[in-house]
Amino acid sequence: MNLSFSGKTVVITGASRGIGLGIARGFAEAGASLHLIANDAAVHERARELGATGAQADIADRAGVSAALDPVARIDVLINNAGLELMTPITDDGDENEAAFRRIVEINVIGTALVTARALPRMQAGASIINTASIWGRVAEARFGAYVASKHAIIGLTKTWAKELGPRGIRVNAVCPGWVRTEASMRSLSRMAQMDEISEAVLLENIVGAQALPGLMEPADMAGTYLFLASELAANITGQSLGTDRGEVPW
Repeated sequence: MNLSFSGKTVVITGASRGIGLGIARGFAEAGASLHLIANDAAVHERARELGATGAQADIADRAGVSAALDPVARIDVLINNAGLELMTPITDDGDENEAAFRRIVEINVIGTALVTARALPRMQAGASIINTASIWGRVAEARFGAYVASKHAIIGLTKTWAKELGPRGIRVNAVCPGWVRTEASMRSLSRMAQMDEISEAVLLENIVGAQALPGLMEPADMAGTYLFLASELAANITGQSLGTDRGEVPW
């Protein structure tokens, strides 16, 4: 048993940057044939860099998802990583906040379900689905109601789909990242610091100080968890949510 994905086709959403790109690089190094999907044109350049194919699509759009998956005949590993992270404080009842709330749920929950449903006809026994949740899918953070709710939903979908797809020999698991140095997380960090009237440096120090292991994770640090869950080493693991957070949240 090993972590080679030679001859395997891996589809990753949200793969143009951040954790998705870190995952894609890890699977490329493991020999996988990659198909990357993201809602920005940069996905094509990232695909060229990795010797992969790429498609630009809004995963909340049914027709767009279908078109993005058209080039792929078989999927051995589906990684539902695309997501949107924004503050949506309940104390803000404005139109912009409501629109952000709806969009987060639309992408993180409905989009993940649309991609999965349309990928399934291309998946057979032995295939694996990995959903990107969050440590905030197990705990919570003030002012991030929509994002927290969406990640709790991802964990619920993971458990449900594991039961539905187990008889077909398809495993479904989730990864719950902690703080990773991505564009989205640093944007959240900046906004949190602003609202709490402290410096970003102090807030980051507090966050890292809550971890059992020091240091802020980089996107590349996440790849190993996905490689493991997608591999035959995890053949008996399904319906689980694996925290990768340097010990920030007791699991």
